Amino acid sequence: MLAKPLGFIGVGRMGSLMAGRLLEAGHALSIFDTDEAAMARLEQRGAIRARSAAEVASVAETVFISLPTPEIVHSVALSPSGIIAGTTVRAMVDLSTTGPAVAKIVAEELKARRITAVDAPVSGGPSGAEKGTLAVMLACPRDLANELRPFLDVLGRVFFIGEVPGMGQTMKLVNNLLSAGALAITSEAMVLGAKAGLDPTTMIDVINAGSGRNSATQDKFPRCVLPRRFDFGFATELLYKDVRLCLAEGETLGIPMIVGSAVRQLISIAKATQGPDSDITEIVRTIEQWAGIEVSGAAIETLAVSKSRGR
Repeated sequence: MLAKPLGFIGVGRMGSLMAGRLLEAGHALSIFDTDEAAMARLEQRGAIRARSAAEVASVAETVFISLPTPEIVHSVALSPSGIIAGTTVRAMVDLSTTGPAVAKIVAEELKARRITAVDAPVSGGPSGAEKGTLAVMLACPRDLANELRPFLDVLGRVFFIGEVPGMGQTMKLVNNLLSAGALAITSEAMVLGAKAGLDPTTMIDVINAGSGRNSATQDKFPRCVLPRRFDFGFATELLYKDVRLCLAEGETLGIPMIVGSAVRQLISIAKATQGPDSDITEIVRTIEQWAGIEVSGAAIETLAVSKSRGR
């Protein structure tokens, strides 16, 4: 007897890569997305197209979701055509950054229908999704966690966070606040150094050999900013959402989020000036525009010429 297929709802930038890895691992996959082209690409690789989230949840016992906002997660999970209307599903595995508040609401509603909501937000970006090196932050009953491990191991390294709904989401928000903070302060520091006449490539090499290294200096700047590619693959609007959710949770818990608030403010300005769909590495462009210089080798030469003409 053939094993039931897995379900996957939300096959966009991250979801398509994770769904692709499950297909490559030999799993049958029923998929749904509002983007027909995204479904068509996976259909060509063997996925089975469904007409709704409910249809996916009526053929698959385990349904993965990878969606952009808490509001969409809530709708896909609980609407009349959503996962809750499925006849087969027993576990909904949320790979999105949903936030603990919505995660708990969804978990309670699904529990009434004997469906377990599983926190499994991921970190590592499109590159990690493609390579199967994501960090997966898993929160659910331990016996279910053991059942899901063969699937989640295909996506990356699994960390069991706990059994309470929302714990995985809280872990993800903590991680993303640190990531956003690193990108924000690195953008400021690199523009400062470039304006002063330092070579950006040398700056990155020195920082990564010293105590200032972080995820932005080790990956985002050398790979996306210095070559002026700005193609990390994550939208500024979504990073703003993650930081906003983290600060909201901090407020709920009575934690002063002083530095986090400054990070949110910079991302908000970048979202307004570069556009909500801009790549998160374009945050540096906002500071560059204020400073009148680009973080690139060409910018150093331009600055040197302007200084010599000004003498």
